[in-house]
Amino acid sequence: PEHHYDNFIEDLIQDWKQADREFSQALWEAELKAMHSLGERRYPLRGQFNAISRDIFAQSQPLYYFEGQAVSGVTLTPFVKVRIASSYVRLYIDLGEALREVSKSKRRKSIRYGKALPFRVEERIRIAIMEAVRHYLAY
Repeated sequence: PEHHYDNFIEDLIQDWKQADREFSQALWEAELKAMHSLGERRYPLRGQFNAISRDIFAQSQPLYYFEGQAVSGVTLTPFVKVRIASSYVRLYIDLGEALREVSKSKRRKSIRYGKALPFRVEERIRIAIMEAVRHYLAY
């Protein structure tokens, strides 16, 4: 009786060759990775900061974001809506006497249409906002 061992042995040898190739390829990739890796954990590009970058970024951020200016329906006085940075908190800051030296028409145009106010008045508004924000952050 003639056996087909020769065919079986040829297939077995081909499987061994393929396994050897895969093993040597895996060894080569592992060696390449070991040679070229820095040994540091890789973060996503938009991921974490290092300590210095975090400090620089935090210092360059504003304390607040100006959201709008309006007149209170209850007290009929002008106020400013400000959002605290890195927070959902919004402060409503009464402007009081800050807009007194501006005409009624300019006040209305500023509130309704966002027109620019004179520099001195805008500076007073900024100072009032900064005082309120610092007071909020201090307590």
